[in-house]
Amino acid sequence: MLIIRRIFSSRWWHKKKSWIFFGIFLCLVFVRISKGSLYKDFFYFISKPFWPGQFQKEVILNSLDQESLIKENLLKKDNLRLREILSLQQSSNNDKISAAVISRKTGGWWRQIILNKGSKDGVENGSAVTGPGGLLGRVNNTSLLTSSVTLLTSPESKLGVWVDRSQINGLLVGTGDDHPSLILYSKNADIKVGDFVSSSPASSLLPPNIPIGIVQSIDETLQSKKMAKILLLGKPHLIDWVQILRVNI
Repeated sequence: MLIIRRIFSSRWWHKKKSWIFFGIFLCLVFVRISKGSLYKDFFYFISKPFWPGQFQKEVILNSLDQESLIKENLLKKDNLRLREILSLQQSSNNDKISAAVISRKTGGWWRQIILNKGSKDGVENGSAVTGPGGLLGRVNNTSLLTSSVTLLTSPESKLGVWVDRSQINGLLVGTGDDHPSLILYSKNADIKVGDFVSSSPASSLLPPNIPIGIVQSIDETLQSKKMAKILLLGKPHLIDWVQILRVNI
């Protein structure tokens, strides 16, 4: 103990402490001047073993690939939609009138859209209205400048339709939701999920062969008939431009 006390009390030890404090002071000054860059470099080396490896790199690259694919698909859809709108705008002729949707009520019970073409443009009550995908509904009222369209989803809509595969007629009835019902007045009617439905050649209200929708589900519990839910091809809540078909009925 006496020897240790002598060492600590010796001049050598005091000089050693002075150099230690001076070295710490220089380090602090250097860190101050370098604005923490020394600390950052030090952190660089001690954290290097914990950097993301090849697996994390592959996950990130896969995420970037998926993001690029989604953006590409969205651009393709936007491009197709713009082409369809442009085609509708430019396709007015003696049999078709191009019109813009200026108001829509596609939810709830009453389902209709209002167009910016009316009686002065030659629009008549009962005219069929189509958009990208197929039939949307029929004109039920016109003013001088506008026309109202009852959509296929409206409970007021009842149209004769045609099941292409089995070549049978049915009645399409709006039910107030997004999927109107197809009624076939025969228990043995040949109909399957995925069957394509169009306007009937026997209909007195519409021109034939206008695409309408696809059979989504079938109810076979009824005793004297079959009913099916139809997925419509035309989407009135997404469409900005339509065509009004001028047909002598």
